[in-house]
Amino acid sequence: MAEHPAYPVGLRLTGRKVVVLGGGQVAQRRLPALIAAGGDILLVSPTATPSVEAMVEAGELTWEKRPYAEGDLADAWYALIATSDTGANTLASAEAERHRVWCVRSDDAEAATAWTPATGTSEGVTVAVLTSDAKGRDPRHTAAIRDAVVEGLRDGTLVAPHHRTRTPGVALVGGGPGDPDLITVRGRRLLAEADVVITDHLGPRDLLAELPQSVEVIDAAKLPYGRFMAQEAINDALIEHARKGRSVVRLKGGDPFVYGRGMEEVQALAEAGIPCTVVPGISSSISVPGAAGIPVTHRGVAHEFTVVSGHIAPDDERSLVDWPSLARLTGTLVILMGVGTIGKVAETLIAHGKSPDTPVALVQEGTTAAQRRVDATLATVAETVVAEEIKPPAVIVIGEVVTVGPNPSK
Repeated sequence: MAEHPAYPVGLRLTGRKVVVLGGGQVAQRRLPALIAAGGDILLVSPTATPSVEAMVEAGELTWEKRPYAEGDLADAWYALIATSDTGANTLASAEAERHRVWCVRSDDAEAATAWTPATGTSEGVTVAVLTSDAKGRDPRHTAAIRDAVVEGLRDGTLVAPHHRTRTPGVALVGGGPGDPDLITVRGRRLLAEADVVITDHLGPRDLLAELPQSVEVIDAAKLPYGRFMAQEAINDALIEHARKGRSVVRLKGGDPFVYGRGMEEVQALAEAGIPCTVVPGISSSISVPGAAGIPVTHRGVAHEFTVVSGHIAPDDERSLVDWPSLARLTGTLVILMGVGTIGKVAETLIAHGKSPDTPVALVQEGTTAAQRRVDATLATVAETVVAEEIKPPAVIVIGEVVTVGPNPSK
């Protein structure tokens, strides 16, 4: 008999009985999607993996701790057969056939009446990939195709031109620490949908090169403003373009709410009645040390880390940081925007009890091709910054975690 391709269909399982035989790795991978589909799931298996047991404990399915028995599939709508007992799988498959229950078999695709496609979702769209026949099935190949399609949908590179999504308003997008691959998939997709992008010098510049020529890119640093009015000028630009019905992305470095003045922009937009979506980003305070081989916490070394802005020196009356308290902490201190003030910072920490020998790492242009790490101590960091010509942006890490891992710069 000639082999025919499978007929693709979406099963609506809400409230309908689904039987899963076997509680191993196959069930562990397939159960979350069945649960999300709303199926009334019965698991029949003498044992289960810890992850499957956690689903049972959460009340997401019912578990009968026993082997398969005739009659288990009598009133099911869909069945997943995934036990290690080939004989039991064959009997269950035969029962499913008699009761006309669509049945997937993990051990024998040719004997199954249904196949599980490689699936992925993006913004309400489900992508399912199937090969043409059981003999030619290659899960890695179908998964690779699935991943390529889903990634294209998420980052906006795979969208029909006449179906391009445009949502008037502003998206406040955290671009991550610098490497363009470290922006979130949602942030990349919103960039692909934007009419206007307002960025600053800490935003990932390489992402801008991917934008179509039709997108207006505005450098926030070049907006006209008077002294101390930079933020107001940015707010005005966001409001102006959004009121013209444009889809605006405010692209910021790191995370919008970590020394990014993101909330000031959210407040200004709210007062103007402009809808705003906030897309968190990967903060340089964690990612840059990690990229340089430094964990901000480590068992037995540091149980906490503190992130501090160093743009205002400790002896400046405008400083809101309790530096004496920081000096007494035993964990990791991460300083952003502190290249120009690190000498005063080190001096203050030492004056309030921090050891002069405390390790310090300076990571310049973290996560980018120009990344550079220079190590010092609190006693030597001021002269090291000058001698090594450290320039912003740089993340400064203070604490014993600096010496935990291998230093890739050496």
